[in-house]
Amino acid sequence: MQLTIQASGKNVKAISYLLAKNPNNLYERKQKGHLVRFFYSKCTDTELDATIFVTPDPLELLQNKSNSYDITHYINDREFAVSSIFTSLIRSALGTALNGLPKEEYAEWVDHRFPFRFEIGPVASALSDQQLKDLFEPMGYEVAISRPEIDYSFHLKDRSSARTLSLSGMQTLQNGLRHLFVLIPVIDNYKHYFIDEKEIEKLERYGEGWLDSHPLRDFIYRQALRFKELYSLVEPAEASSTEAQPVKKVRLNDLRYEKIVELLEGLKPKSVVDFGSGEGKLTAKLGFINGIQEILAVEPSESAALKALERFNKLREKEQFVMPETVWGSLFYFDERLKGKDAIILCEVIEHIDEQRLPKALDTILHDYRPGALVVSTPNREYNEMYDMEDQFRHADHRFEWTRAEFAAWCGERNHQNLYDLEFHGIGEEQALHGHPTQLCIFKRKGALA
Repeated sequence: MQLTIQASGKNVKAISYLLAKNPNNLYERKQKGHLVRFFYSKCTDTELDATIFVTPDPLELLQNKSNSYDITHYINDREFAVSSIFTSLIRSALGTALNGLPKEEYAEWVDHRFPFRFEIGPVASALSDQQLKDLFEPMGYEVAISRPEIDYSFHLKDRSSARTLSLSGMQTLQNGLRHLFVLIPVIDNYKHYFIDEKEIEKLERYGEGWLDSHPLRDFIYRQALRFKELYSLVEPAEASSTEAQPVKKVRLNDLRYEKIVELLEGLKPKSVVDFGSGEGKLTAKLGFINGIQEILAVEPSESAALKALERFNKLREKEQFVMPETVWGSLFYFDERLKGKDAIILCEVIEHIDEQRLPKALDTILHDYRPGALVVSTPNREYNEMYDMEDQFRHADHRFEWTRAEFAAWCGERNHQNLYDLEFHGIGEEQALHGHPTQLCIFKRKGALA
């Protein structure tokens, strides 16, 4: 898998300074087990031809290490196609150019437009030739697409399904690379998962100045984030129709937190326990709910709890903020301090626990701690089809994911003493056949809360 950068004309040698690569030396690095090479075929005052390519290590790709890639917990067996993994492997080598930070004496060339030709391939994509052109032409590229001829010893097909894209146009080097780093994952067929929210931050950083005005902006977001619990929503503009509509990007995590806050505001609890509170993002929001007087953030990970404490300390002086108390603990260890609270929250926690261990943990909460309400959210497995993930979990650490019927049945079984009324909700964009991406149940202890 490779990217070739070509330019001709006056001062193109300056591009080598922006790339921060000496034309006389071969750049060769091991990146997460794979060999990344960068070299120049030509580098003169009027001609430049440079190539960066990756020779993948198939064994490394098959080891499925949790830290193999910055955007995946999963195996990627697409060894040779230009893909989101390709961009992750070459990002370090091209970091100076991507960030527009060459040596000070060459900074004047960062915003200089050169007549570039970028060639990437092989490309394996479900998008048509016209769709590929529609992605790149709005930035001023002339797009050429080619397929290699094939001569099989038996009749199968005459032309490869893999394609090579050639993009020609006047661009700054930084913008050209940023276009590629955003759009290569969009055209990639393979499922490129991620662990945290850094992927959307990359989109926003590399897309700055061009992505929001792209005519296929929403399509680009959907494609780039189609395997992530993230949404990009456009709010209607209150201004005149001739003005650009403001854009609001909403993550599914934020929608979960907003829903839980909304439900708690209706329940009016005075004391709340956030089980599996992690780095405290939801807990911090609970601290601003009117009427809450006590918040316990229960987390088994010391490092996550320390990050949460740092988050809470930054909010300590905010008006009406109730400072949470961090508690080291687990669902599997009884803690007298958690008894009799008005509300307990399990937000995206249960799917990380072995299914056979869950009944005991929930029985402890519902029948020993006896909260006024228990809020439980978890992924809806039916919605995974919308991510093209019918046979896979959304995260490598998930032990299971339930359909809506399975979740409802499980909640009913856990209420075997009939002490609670059950109320179900969906979170995120609803799809007619598959429901919402997240499902939620409130166990309301009869007679406990208004």
